[in-house]
Amino acid sequence: MRPPSRQILVVEEAFGANGWHCELVEGRDVLRSVFTGHHTRIEMTVQAYPPMNALAVIGEMPLPLDDEHRPYVLELLARANKTLNLGGFEYDLDRDRLVFRITNLFDKERYDADIISSMVHCAVAEMDRIAPYAMTVVRTPEDLLEDLDLKRLLQREDFIPPVPGDEEDYI
Repeated sequence: MRPPSRQILVVEEAFGANGWHCELVEGRDVLRSVFTGHHTRIEMTVQAYPPMNALAVIGEMPLPLDDEHRPYVLELLARANKTLNLGGFEYDLDRDRLVFRITNLFDKERYDADIISSMVHCAVAEMDRIAPYAMTVVRTPEDLLEDLDLKRLLQREDFIPPVPGDEEDYI
């Protein structure tokens, strides 16, 4: 079995520096971790691609959908993607998983720990942000789905999780 790449070891160091638990997948340049957001639990996979100095951070959660709700959740994700500058939402039809993926190409063999941390924060925040919107669609009765205005749903601010550190501003 081949040893872990320098790149994935730098990612592991960045996780440790942030106090995040992670597990290195043996024989692959992959780390796995779990984060608890405000609305959901995010399963994280981080994969290094050493030949091109790329890093992919993938956050996901289970989201089983029936045939009636699937097109509405897919439209919700497409609309949410229009507002993003970094990363994007996907739905894994084979595994019934809601996914957020962000990738970065580094110019050096040694990845920047601040960028790694930002990518992880972004994936957790976006998954935690989209979860209540997706669950609203899933919980909508079939006979009311056509009446659901997804554009307006995404504008609801009461679903947006608080930003860590900003809680004191509201006391």
